[in-house]
Amino acid sequence: MLQFISHYNDRYDYIRGVREVLRGGCRWVQLRMKDADDDSFMAVGRSVGAMCREAGAVFVLDDRVHLVEALGADGVHLGKNDMPVAEARAILGRGKIIGATANTLDDMLAAVAAGADYIGLGPFRFTTTKARLSPVLGVEGYLRLMSAFREKSSIPVVAIGGITAADVPALMDAGVSGIAMSGALLGAEDAAAATDAIVNLISKYTYKK
Repeated sequence: MLQFISHYNDRYDYIRGVREVLRGGCRWVQLRMKDADDDSFMAVGRSVGAMCREAGAVFVLDDRVHLVEALGADGVHLGKNDMPVAEARAILGRGKIIGATANTLDDMLAAVAAGADYIGLGPFRFTTTKARLSPVLGVEGYLRLMSAFREKSSIPVVAIGGITAADVPALMDAGVSGIAMSGALLGAEDAAAATDAIVNLISKYTYKK
């Protein structure tokens, strides 16, 4: 599973970036616009949601639980400083996806207990989008945490934080279910082709419980 966390750069705005990764075969999009107000988020979210539905892709919002219904999103991803998972579950019910960011085994187990459907574990390396999340895990951190976590839970775990194509094999071998990417895709010469390559690479690995 490849998850795309929305981003923008000199070549792509939020909408064009999502369009390119969908064209490359990504089927999970997290709309993340941390500094945008709700009106701006809604405007972009309507377009992104429509593109995801047309492509058959999962569409989740970063944080904004209160906009899930309005945008017809499939769920939310909650950072460590966002709304607690249990509170979001009480609002959204069992029918929506809730992902939770984690950095330690305690974080992971707490997310499971609170009702998370998947965990975004990281950061793999330092990244500006995860600047407040520490420590940086590296491959050794994933190996250690995944080994301990799989004794307790089988919910999906997605590696997050500054990941490039070269990192994917070691992370998948560490037992994660998928990879989240942002800048590595939009920074490529051809974002759609880069996405296709990552989707194909991930598909070669078997999810290890």
